[in-house]
Amino acid sequence: MKKIVTIIAIVLLFGAIRDGLAYDYFTFLRFVVCASSIYLAVFSSKQNLESWMWTFIITAILFNPVLKVTFSRDTWVLIDLITGAIFTSSIFLIKETK
Repeated sequence: MKKIVTIIAIVLLFGAIRDGLAYDYFTFLRFVVCASSIYLAVFSSKQNLESWMWTFIITAILFNPVLKVTFSRDTWVLIDLITGAIFTSSIFLIKETK
């Protein structure tokens, strides 16, 4: 489940760097990345991975769809790339325990 949630967020984040996307895409992106970040923060907490937990909490705050954080388009592209890289690395660095 962790891997599926993470991959969906990664695809949307890297897709967001394209020009000409509708505003609705970015609203949807905020919901998905925020929800994924909350899920991964809880997952990380259960694994006792405090630094990952805080990384995902900050990401959830940054992408929350209710109290929107606003930046320029260029800044958001950079944030999307960095966040996509963080989510990608989490696939390999946060292992699911049985």
